[in-house]
Amino acid sequence: MPGATPQPEVTQMPMTLDDLKAQFDAGTIDTVLVCAVDMQGRLMGKRFHAAHFIASAWEETHCCNYLFATDLMMATPEGYASTSWEKGYGDYVMKPDLSTLRPMPWLEGTVMVLCDILDHHTHEEVPHTPRAMLKKQIARAEAMGLTPMMATELEFFLFEKSFDEIRKSGFRDLATLSGYNQDYNILLTTREENVMRPLRNHLYAAGIPVENSKGEAETGQEELNIKYAPAMDTADFHTIAKHATKEIAAAQGHAASFLPKWHHDKVGSSSHVHMSLWQDTTPAFFDADDKLGMSQLMKHYVAGLLKYASDYTYFLAPYINSYKRFQIGSFAPTRIIWSIDNRTAGFRLCGDGTKAVRIECRVGGSDLNPYLAMAALLAAGLKGVEDKLELEPAFSGDAYATDAAYIPQTLLQAREALLASDMLREAFGEEVITHYARAAEVEIEDFNRVVTDYEIARGFELA
Repeated sequence: MPGATPQPEVTQMPMTLDDLKAQFDAGTIDTVLVCAVDMQGRLMGKRFHAAHFIASAWEETHCCNYLFATDLMMATPEGYASTSWEKGYGDYVMKPDLSTLRPMPWLEGTVMVLCDILDHHTHEEVPHTPRAMLKKQIARAEAMGLTPMMATELEFFLFEKSFDEIRKSGFRDLATLSGYNQDYNILLTTREENVMRPLRNHLYAAGIPVENSKGEAETGQEELNIKYAPAMDTADFHTIAKHATKEIAAAQGHAASFLPKWHHDKVGSSSHVHMSLWQDTTPAFFDADDKLGMSQLMKHYVAGLLKYASDYTYFLAPYINSYKRFQIGSFAPTRIIWSIDNRTAGFRLCGDGTKAVRIECRVGGSDLNPYLAMAALLAAGLKGVEDKLELEPAFSGDAYATDAAYIPQTLLQAREALLASDMLREAFGEEVITHYARAAEVEIEDFNRVVTDYEIARGFELA
């Protein structure tokens, strides 16, 4: 988990356009990755020769609008209002956000920039794109005089073989780099330093404030922690770090997987989200006179998170596999409840009694899109603030054993809650909600047509 006391400082961009020009002239940079973040949280885009980027592409380029209406396999399912064969799959504008320009030190002569996605005709941001959704909720907070500060934890597994080897084997006989639970274990994680050391150093050189890495509570599982930061910075950091992890592991002949639950006997991988609100340089969540250090504003915010938890679960757990994490005794939550420094609860109060007081949402898996997850959490929390919702007393004990409401247990349940949410419809618009409801439906349809190994092994002879 992020250990540093949250500070509302603005992250300095590691590179300017002038820096890029100078490095191109010096012959040290020749490639610019111009990237959009898709629905799945992946970097999609083009590799530009630096000369062309400097000449014109720094202003804008284009991409097919299908990039924001595909599944994980890049199929183009029917049923999206924004894109279709009938409409001809036209262009969106990719508008580079030069504040995100940074080196990618693990790739020779390469820098990258993240883009906002604009309608080709109106040049307005496309509302269902991840950065636009988060921007909207940040603006909502700022209109209230508040700055959202967040951090995400990145958990993943490192495997002995490469992605190509694993794919060619049919994803069978998977073996992690470590054969033991390596939670906090320095000796065991030393064996993974050929991946983790360059990952930490390369990300730091890219302007991403890495705090540490550590072994997690399963065989071959690692966690990467990045400094608490403004919400948009955190989403950018998360996305780039996840991408870098896969590329750097691949360079060493290994696969890094962010699948939440790769085996039913193994603990899953999460992406917990820590969050607070600030007013200028003052922590708006902190009240020195409160027993737990929680301001009234914080209590309203947390009450919103709890009231609408089912509504936004889809944005924290977007796939069939996401829900396999939610198992009793696994450190993944099963109930919508908050507690004080209690890892059995869906929402954990951290830093109680200090200026670093914050709420940690433990629902999200390692497969979440950070922009969507944080946008949804902000929408719920801010609604709690606007409506001055009362916070229920903190739970104490084993949250697995309580009778509090369950987190949605399947993608189908999460989709139904998403579609029924007036709060999310108000926050993002009808078209955004129906767009992502269709994305969930596509995942369900695709899974339901597949015959699994489980079904064959269970019923081939005995049914």
